[in-house]
Amino acid sequence: MSTPALRRVIRRETHSPRTVAMFVAVVLLILALAYIGLEIVLSLAAQPALLLGPAAAAGWLVGLPTQPAGLVIAGSIVLAVIGLIFIWLAVTPGRLSKHALEAGDRAVVVDNGVIASALAQHIADETGIPRDDITVGVGHRSVDVTMRPGAGIPLDQATVQSVVEQELQTYRLTRSIRTRVRIERAMEKDDDL
Repeated sequence: MSTPALRRVIRRETHSPRTVAMFVAVVLLILALAYIGLEIVLSLAAQPALLLGPAAAAGWLVGLPTQPAGLVIAGSIVLAVIGLIFIWLAVTPGRLSKHALEAGDRAVVVDNGVIASALAQHIADETGIPRDDITVGVGHRSVDVTMRPGAGIPLDQATVQSVVEQELQTYRLTRSIRTRVRIERAMEKDDDL
């Protein structure tokens, strides 16, 4: 990833735009403004309000300091949380389930599902455990491997961890990721019962 153009392409492919969040925010804002406009038009036409007319809303806002403190604090907290969510969505980049690979002067982006499938197949080939008994999840910063060997099949967690880490190094991911290996043993049933 030597050139700025390649870095920009990889960033575009691994990060999602906040289009959905922006769309939801704009739709909510439009609905709120349309409701306020409708209430104002109904008030000017001397018609009854749908929920709360402009005069009643203004009276409620003016009387807000006289409302119970717990209600005002709860409403403030809800508005603050909504504001923090919008700020978080505006500032943080959206991540797609993809990883970039080091490929010299080329941009290579691989879906996490492809990495998980290749890693699971490699683990199956190395350990002799059937592919269906291996589950691999690849996230932005970690890889979780869960293996379910049959009863009586010896399997060392440290060995599997080493196999996973060595295979991940061959993929040449641009970001280092943590690996976690779990071995779940099936409950051996006693035939004497």
